[in-house]
Amino acid sequence: MWLYLQNGWRPALEILILAVVIYFASRFLRGTRGWPVVIGFVIVLLALALTTTILNLQVLRWLLGTFSAFFAVAVIIIFQPELRRMLAELGNLPLFASASEQRESIEVVIQTCERLAEVKIGALIAIEQSIQLQEAVESGVPVDCDATPEMLETIFFPNNAIHDGGVILKGDRIAYAACIFPLTQRSDLNKSLGTRHRAAIGLSEETDAVVVVVSEETGMISHAYKGQLVRGVTLEELRAFLTAVLVQPDKSRGIIDWLRKHFSERHRPGAAVITQHEPRPPAKNFGRAV
Repeated sequence: MWLYLQNGWRPALEILILAVVIYFASRFLRGTRGWPVVIGFVIVLLALALTTTILNLQVLRWLLGTFSAFFAVAVIIIFQPELRRMLAELGNLPLFASASEQRESIEVVIQTCERLAEVKIGALIAIEQSIQLQEAVESGVPVDCDATPEMLETIFFPNNAIHDGGVILKGDRIAYAACIFPLTQRSDLNKSLGTRHRAAIGLSEETDAVVVVVSEETGMISHAYKGQLVRGVTLEELRAFLTAVLVQPDKSRGIIDWLRKHFSERHRPGAAVITQHEPRPPAKNFGRAV
């Protein structure tokens, strides 16, 4: 019995590690643009492997083994944005990165959204984290000025030369304006979603940025993060969300707490890509809730 345990713990450990990696990889990729590719890829491989085993097709089995390395390269190419985001988040763990306070920038975004929502002026604001956003956008006008509500209002004011497009915030500064963000390719989204909301989802799918949207038609405030768009949030809810995501936790929390928080968001049953908050009465101290 003891000899069996000595010889059997390694295969059991390998199976456990592979199961954990496959489980968390599927949780991370689910909801991204490459997820349907994963499903199709796995179905094709399983069908070919089953066919070669049942019919004993030696040549086809040899081809599958030979091209396995090319399959691995194809997976890396297909999921390059997701892998880059995952590695960037790993490098941004509290164990490796120092805590950085973003509360002042959060209040700038909150005040800007409050003012623009009141007068129904559209806005698209991306808050950069560990992934450089300039690599994900097609264009942009360098601004490089302090981030203030007044400056953001000026940028998004209608008929302004750079009002159309998104703004990128780096820390407490406005880096770029009039940026064209990549649109999401998801086909299961509500047809009523406009270009701003689809651009917010698209950028959050490819990077770890937090994107805040103010609707020009309704004045509704929304935020997108990791491919999930939450619409109709109040200013208090937006402040709580931005604080939870952008303000770095204390180092004592460690990797275990980060992993628990990161994967619990993707493990919620029935989590939808878009969440619509119920209408609320206006809040007294934060303007009109949308």
